Amino acid sequence: MSTYAFDHRRVQTAVIGHANSDHPVILPMDAHELDLWRKAHPTYTYWCGIQLGGCGGELSDKRYTDKVCHFAHHPSAPICHRAANGESSADHLFIKRGVQRLLNKQQVRGKVQTRSLGTGPGDAVDVDLPGARRRLRFQLSTVDYRAWRRAADELTEDVDDLDWVFGPDTPVTRELVGRHGFCLRVRCETVGGERRVHIGAETGSHTGSVEWTPLEDCVLTSNGLTTQRSEAIRLSRPRPKPASFPLQGGFVFAPVQDAAAPSSSPFATEGRHLLVADIRPVDSTVVRTLISLPGDTEAPPADHVYRVIDHARMLVLEDERSWAVEAERYVRLNAHDAQRTGLWTPPPGAQSQQSAQSSPAPQPARPAAAEASVELPAASLHVTPSEPEPSPQPRLLARADTVTALRDALADIARLRSTTWEALARRLGLKLSTLSDVARRDLLVDVDSPLSQYVPVLSALLRDGVGGPLPYLGTSSIGWAFPSPSIRPSSSVGQLWRQTAASPPMDSRRGPWAPGWT
Repeated sequence: MSTYAFDHRRVQTAVIGHANSDHPVILPMDAHELDLWRKAHPTYTYWCGIQLGGCGGELSDKRYTDKVCHFAHHPSAPICHRAANGESSADHLFIKRGVQRLLNKQQVRGKVQTRSLGTGPGDAVDVDLPGARRRLRFQLSTVDYRAWRRAADELTEDVDDLDWVFGPDTPVTRELVGRHGFCLRVRCETVGGERRVHIGAETGSHTGSVEWTPLEDCVLTSNGLTTQRSEAIRLSRPRPKPASFPLQGGFVFAPVQDAAAPSSSPFATEGRHLLVADIRPVDSTVVRTLISLPGDTEAPPADHVYRVIDHARMLVLEDERSWAVEAERYVRLNAHDAQRTGLWTPPPGAQSQQSAQSSPAPQPARPAAAEASVELPAASLHVTPSEPEPSPQPRLLARADTVTALRDALADIARLRSTTWEALARRLGLKLSTLSDVARRDLLVDVDSPLSQYVPVLSALLRDGVGGPLPYLGTSSIGWAFPSPSIRPSSSVGQLWRQTAASPPMDSRRGPWAPGWT
């Protein structure tokens, strides 16, 4: 092989026989190799082929000992504006010829043709396999994602499936590796006056680790063009991951009784529960879809309603019609809040049972057990157990019940005037004086969560002992700026909302807030 530096100004490729020929050739660059070539093919004529993007004029093979051998136009040839003259400038014709030989070898009916996509005749090679209703596209020019999608839609209009084989490494190849676990690549190597075509399966590893297979050793099956390596990857590849988008604002959901998600669903993931559920996003109507939940705990029972506040995502498939919801944390609602969602009603007889339980009992009532939840904030109400006393004792409630009680009480007070923690505690019969400022702030964050542009910020009704806003509540805690001092304590709910809604919401603990789906 010649050690001369490659001269890009010289024509290295041509076609044999006539200007419209698709029989490519590379002129040997070493003088001795060119001598052997001339002896083996004394009748060959060389042309600046139309399918190479050339002028169609005849070429001569020039032999040199002090520089690389190359083709040259005849003096009478027209002015040539051919853009690519190097070894790779005829790769599309070598691929076309190699695929046609493979079809003939396997006795598969098919049609192979080159395509110009705007930069030249060597942009792509298409292979139609009518017997398998399949098409192969050798993409030799660079392409962005949107152009690739348009081409995929065009190429699959009249076939059942499409295989892509890429020349250059582009963001599209990395997209396909991430989606399917691999993508097919093609490259050509110079051997004498030929360019041998190789097919490789690229995974997420470095391109240099691709195992390349000569095209003549590949197989055309109903699954398309396969090599031993690509078939092993195809059989063992993981299911493509659906695209995902973060959901802001939270939602409530209730699993559907006796409705099982299909095990073959593309949203099914090992180590997670996939359930059919009725979901109500913030400020939206109920929709039935699939929900994916963590599998490190038991699946939530269908006779309860649950709230997802943050870290939720919407999963969408490539077909743009199938979707699901993925959540990492959720909280079971108490009976009062569950009934307000419209997704649950008390079972028959529950009301009378609750009335009976509220009747005076000879013994002091024991505190209710905390409801099952997932990652509630750490702060919770706690009192030291003591002997029963004749005077009424403050109640000890589960955190979810406490939040509900505070929310309802503040909604009632909003019709009258503002209040203080002490007055609120006396009204509810709860012991709140032992809570730190941080614990009170966290309770109020839960009272106003999830934020909505249609719901007033109830925590703004609470005042300190002199009638001012609570010093430990600020925009960074709740997500809304507080009303100006000019707001009268007797402001109604509507007035309070209009005055607090002037500032954009932001919750530093949960990230930017937006109502409904994003």
